[in-house]
Amino acid sequence: MGFRKILVANRGEIACRVLRTARALGYRTVAVYSDADRHARHVALADEALRLGPGEVQHSYLDMDALLAAAQACSAEAIHPGYGFLSENAEFARRCQEAGLVFIGPDIAAIELMGSKRLSKIAMQAAGVPCIPGYEDGAQDDASLIAAAERIGYPLMVKASAGGGGRGMRRIDHAEQLREGLHTARSEAMHAFGSDELILEKAIIRPRHVEIQVFADRHGQVIHLGERDCSIQRRHQKVIEESPCPVMTEDLRQAMGEAAILAARSCHYVGAGTVEFLLAPEGNFYFLEMNTRLQVEHPVTEMVTGLDLVAWQIRVAAGHPLPLRQEQIKLQGHAIEVRFYAEDPTQGFLPQTGPVLHWHGPEDEGVRVDHGLLEGGEVSPFYDPMLAKIIAWGQDREEACRRLWRAVEDTRLLGVPHNQRFLIDLLQHPAFLSGATHTAFIEDHLQHAESLSRPLPTALDVAVAALLMNAPTKTGMVASWRARLGVPALQRLRHDDKIYAVELRSQQRASYHLSVDGESFDLELQSRQDRHCEVVVAGRRHRYTYVRTAASLYLQGTGAALTFSVLSDERQEREEAGGSGLLQAPMDGAIRAILLNPGDRVTRGQTILLLEAMKMEHPIKASCDGILERVEVQLQQQVKKRQLLAVITPETTS
Repeated sequence: MGFRKILVANRGEIACRVLRTARALGYRTVAVYSDADRHARHVALADEALRLGPGEVQHSYLDMDALLAAAQACSAEAIHPGYGFLSENAEFARRCQEAGLVFIGPDIAAIELMGSKRLSKIAMQAAGVPCIPGYEDGAQDDASLIAAAERIGYPLMVKASAGGGGRGMRRIDHAEQLREGLHTARSEAMHAFGSDELILEKAIIRPRHVEIQVFADRHGQVIHLGERDCSIQRRHQKVIEESPCPVMTEDLRQAMGEAAILAARSCHYVGAGTVEFLLAPEGNFYFLEMNTRLQVEHPVTEMVTGLDLVAWQIRVAAGHPLPLRQEQIKLQGHAIEVRFYAEDPTQGFLPQTGPVLHWHGPEDEGVRVDHGLLEGGEVSPFYDPMLAKIIAWGQDREEACRRLWRAVEDTRLLGVPHNQRFLIDLLQHPAFLSGATHTAFIEDHLQHAESLSRPLPTALDVAVAALLMNAPTKTGMVASWRARLGVPALQRLRHDDKIYAVELRSQQRASYHLSVDGESFDLELQSRQDRHCEVVVAGRRHRYTYVRTAASLYLQGTGAALTFSVLSDERQEREEAGGSGLLQAPMDGAIRAILLNPGDRVTRGQTILLLEAMKMEHPIKASCDGILERVEVQLQQQVKKRQLLAVITPETTS
């Protein structure tokens, strides 16, 4: 089973992660890419790179024929699937095997079994693994499911058997909600997974989501590497993961570890896998599912064990035994991970696209950043919006929290909106710091978080933006301002929907008097370099990161990332008029539905089109009451962010 060249059938941060270890182990590496990723970081890191096809996943990273052809073309002998895409696709594993390729993952039978929530739960019950009471029979008609629900009792969960990531999942609190919930879950499951098979489970209220990392080789050894607490989730998607679990005891860890090993043995598992459990408030735990791949959150396990899980995957795939026995696994310290997303929490966490104008991850002791970002790159609409993972280790949980908080605050990404402020709100919350986490944590504690509202720049932020907008791009700012010593410059800057009036007056070398909407202060420009500047106000130094483009200035100090633009008189009049009825794309994407026709009457908030981006559909809604004058796009058309989609003639009142 020996091999020398590995093709990584993935993209983004996980492709970079796998490539790093494979290279360190002496393997030759191959990256694959779509047209949207031709300049991506993972492409640059590999020894070789081959094009798969267009940006759409079905024509690139999900195209089995293209992936196998790429492996053949470069004489790769093994394929690492990463996570997502085809990593848990039994058919892909089978085709790799038929092509004589080593699939760096479990055997086909284990993937098939654990890919079905219904069949895997039946198998776990037979193996003696604790399971949530529910219904997992083959009869899928409404009558059978409704009768089962009455036996289980409410509240309960409806789940897609082939599902994951919260798709095809509904919580049902009352019997009258069940029929609609079944139909919605079936439809969503069929669209997402090609199967509308459902299971029902008793809802466990405010549990912890605790998972056990297992590893097995082909020599009969199965061990676990401790647990990860993944309780903080939004819409069933994990946001923060940590190890160890804050409430774990040695007895509970042993019981959950033994159950996870039992689950792995029952399906003759090989390689890295994760057995997920719900831990009820009273201490009982229940099997949830098994993920037959490397998890997004595997770095926290690596940081508390000191092990490289990708290296272990490759070792096992090559036929070697596990390098350690169970009694040799030691957990040291505490590690916590956050997922850094291109999404806008102020717009319901709408995924975002745009250019990567500046990226800098923290480089502090005990901090690790896994990412796939390159300056000059683009966050496209074709893929999941997760950009990076920021992980911190500490001697204890308090130190890990403190290090992670600082690391997230020090992260800089300009050009595309992201969830940095929301992550900081989570990490600062007293309930999180105390370890009192559960799956409803965000709903209970973050519904009114400051990060869910648009950030407002301080007067100093606006003043610094005005200085940088006026600065020459090549010659020094000081010389420019000395030529106009004492002469005020007037400017209007726009941030979001607010316009700021700024007066700038050069006083002496590198010293300026500024007035922002009537608030005045003196500012000294201490230094200005590419991407960074330092200013001193009232004896206090402030550092800013910025990128200046032809139309905008992207700026971040100690607070939120901000975007400013200069308004001319004509543009200001247009901005202040408002109610134009111009509907623009909030991100790059594809038009999947046009729901109304020109001439139709529309009301404010009514959905006009559906835009698909980052694996989700986003409604484009009317901004005012009126008549749909024209639609500027066609079905299936690819559109860019801020592209005009439709025009509404607003109703006027006399």
